[in-house]
Amino acid sequence: MRLQKYLADAGIASRRKCEEIIAEGRVTVNGSTAAVGSSVEENDIVMLDGKRVEPVSRKVVYAFYKPKNVICSSSLTEDRVKVTDYFKDIPVRLYTVGRLDYDSEGLIFVTNNGEFADKLTHPRYEKTKTYRVFCSGEVSDAEADALRNGVELDDGMTSPATVKIVKRSVTGSLLEITIHEGRNRQVRRMLEKVGHATLRLCRISIGSVRLGSMKPGERRLLSDGDINGFIR
Repeated sequence: MRLQKYLADAGIASRRKCEEIIAEGRVTVNGSTAAVGSSVEENDIVMLDGKRVEPVSRKVVYAFYKPKNVICSSSLTEDRVKVTDYFKDIPVRLYTVGRLDYDSEGLIFVTNNGEFADKLTHPRYEKTKTYRVFCSGEVSDAEADALRNGVELDDGMTSPATVKIVKRSVTGSLLEITIHEGRNRQVRRMLEKVGHATLRLCRISIGSVRLGSMKPGERRLLSDGDINGFIR
């Protein structure tokens, strides 16, 4: 088995992230620093940052409602509240997939399933993501059409989006925006481009998985059927 797959299956991170970890020289196999693409046999001793990595017997995926002002990083040096802090009672190593900004809230996945993580993050398997956004001012039909057709950002033109105006007034507008891309702070930057500041942003769905009636800080274990349907 390839080392990066072994690490992903052990719940370290997605396979692509595990490749980065290996390239940083943080992984050893039988006492020797490993290279990306190395193979691992059944009785090999794999260590990450000096701690042994054991394969997991059960893979899980949780849908989690990330509250605002909670970070997705699992870094031990980070002193802010982390998503993984809400999973300390789960006896397996978990990590987040489907990044969500510190000042945003909503659906994110927490897992030790490397295949699921790879399917979610790889551009070839792009999943639609829907956000409910409250922004400043009254969004006009022309501005909504601009968002639908794509706007020019610093990192290029955005792909067409689905935009539903839920309500609007001079004091603010409530929109539902669905995109396929995953650029950094993309929805906020799109709205800023047409002249509106984002006041609240909540991701309500990723692919077929919806937030539903979940409240901030709540989690839901996805069934095997949910997972298999999602990663196909």
